[in-house]
Amino acid sequence: MNVLPTYFLSHGGGPWPFMMDQVGHLYARLDASLRDMPRQIGVTPKAVLVITAHWEEREFTLSSSAAPPMIYDYGGFPPHTYEVRYQAPGSPALAAQVQQLLEAGGHPARLDPQRGFDHGTFSAMYPVYPDADVPIVQLSLKRGLDPSAHLEVGRLLAPLREQGVLIVGSGLSYHNLRAFNAQGAAASHAFDGWLRAVMALPPEERTARLLAWEQAPAARMAHPREEHLLPLMVALGAAENDAASVPYHEDAFMGSLAVTSFRFG
Repeated sequence: MNVLPTYFLSHGGGPWPFMMDQVGHLYARLDASLRDMPRQIGVTPKAVLVITAHWEEREFTLSSSAAPPMIYDYGGFPPHTYEVRYQAPGSPALAAQVQQLLEAGGHPARLDPQRGFDHGTFSAMYPVYPDADVPIVQLSLKRGLDPSAHLEVGRLLAPLREQGVLIVGSGLSYHNLRAFNAQGAAASHAFDGWLRAVMALPPEERTARLLAWEQAPAARMAHPREEHLLPLMVALGAAENDAASVPYHEDAFMGSLAVTSFRFG
């Protein structure tokens, strides 16, 4: 099998794919980019490993249920969005393999057989695989949110790309919920412009700049807390020497914000 690319997806807000009648005009471009991913990848992965911004643990943790439940980790949405079912299978075998890879690389990891799919996973994956026929395992962030630790974990996951596993970091390139409107426009455009420029740099310089992301223009305005950025570190680490491309970008998301997704390889 070909070496699969990795992705960092700016996954949008809440359960948007299940509200397209109401919000489709806001999400048409993101929806189209996600639906195009199977064509870009060219094969059906054996499984998807999603590093989700919506799960943090003391140690890196993997969802290991064969049939993960749902987690409705949002509020204020229509009643039907709390009954959504995305019934992709899990993969206990992949979860155990990832645990072994991380521990062999010096990062303690554990399995969580109860963890369900959060909206960073099911809202991102539903447009990609609407039939829910590709197994999905979630990987948590590690508390402390150390960018170098997440980059190192990505490096340890790189062999999975040759085994048919699609590695997806699910977050947002801009995530300041107190300024998720015109108030955040300047910060989102400054940070997003920096991020896209960094992605075009040679690999070694690109990695160094991303590890020092707090020095970027408007960094802490764009990410008051960096949990939605760190899935990018894992996706990059797993494809550190590969060129980056932009499968999705908007300059006026929610009317005024700049957001971007990246593909490596």
